[in-house]
Amino acid sequence: MEKPLLSVRNLVTRFRTGRGTITAVDHVSFDVAAGETLAIVGESGSGKSVTALSILRLIPDPPGQIESGEILFDGKDLLKLSDQEIREVRGNRIAMIFQEPMSSLNPSLTVGLQVGEPINLHRKAPWSVALDKARELLGMVRMSDTASRVTAYPHQFSGGMRQRAMIAMALACEPQLIIADEPTTALDVTVQAQILDLLKDMAARTGSALILITHDLGVVARYADRVVVMYAGRVVESAPAEELYARPRHPYTRGLMASVPRLHTDAGERLVPIEGQPPDLSRMPVGCAFAPRCRQATDICRNEPPPLRDCGPQHRVACVLES
Repeated sequence: MEKPLLSVRNLVTRFRTGRGTITAVDHVSFDVAAGETLAIVGESGSGKSVTALSILRLIPDPPGQIESGEILFDGKDLLKLSDQEIREVRGNRIAMIFQEPMSSLNPSLTVGLQVGEPINLHRKAPWSVALDKARELLGMVRMSDTASRVTAYPHQFSGGMRQRAMIAMALACEPQLIIADEPTTALDVTVQAQILDLLKDMAARTGSALILITHDLGVVARYADRVVVMYAGRVVESAPAEELYARPRHPYTRGLMASVPRLHTDAGERLVPIEGQPPDLSRMPVGCAFAPRCRQATDICRNEPPPLRDCGPQHRVACVLES
């Protein structure tokens, strides 16, 4: 079997707070193959974004700390690299597209300078070459009038244009892996589809692997090859996307799918919400974290944390009720 491009093993990330230490990422493991699109899904607070930030070692310390685990990228453990070595990886071999481009782009620098910076920094290209490449990249992400766009500032762009600029910046050094953290937040539905189509197309064109972090299962169905479902900092299910949609095994995954609006529904059919709230990470339940919200929970669910185990080819689930 081909060696994965990225292999996350038993990753634990914790934060020290006034209420005590919380475990935001709890022994998370998954692989990403070269050229693959992996979706990480779950509610807000499930640990998706912290997992992404941990991969690039962008967890602020204090209050956060990556306590244990391995993040093997192309055979090297990113957690063992020096500060200089990890800076050479960020924006070069692994690029990240953040949730809100207005807060990620520097308001005092032109978009051209920001898109060209990775080329100047990592490829040692002179600024004249980097700016020419920035114009080319903005054209690749289907932005019109690139000559004037490179001299414009982020506040002069719409939300969709800013996100296109972020994609151009991420692609500047042709990274092996792109991490997109909720890349269509606050965009209207039409622009969301354009941005996601563009991101998938550009990743395919450059041969980059893509980690797509989202809470939108419609996005997952259309764009992902495989899916990791997270709840309360833990992986509760992982499977190829087609398999997950055909046979979701964890009650939380089934709940997420039942709560998604559908275009064609029978008259009178209602959405089925997941009752209750995600757990307080500073006071986690003893057993399964989802047990307080699960209609199928038994005593064993409430008293023993379920291991993530195989339940089919490439399909794993953390539920004692499934085998």
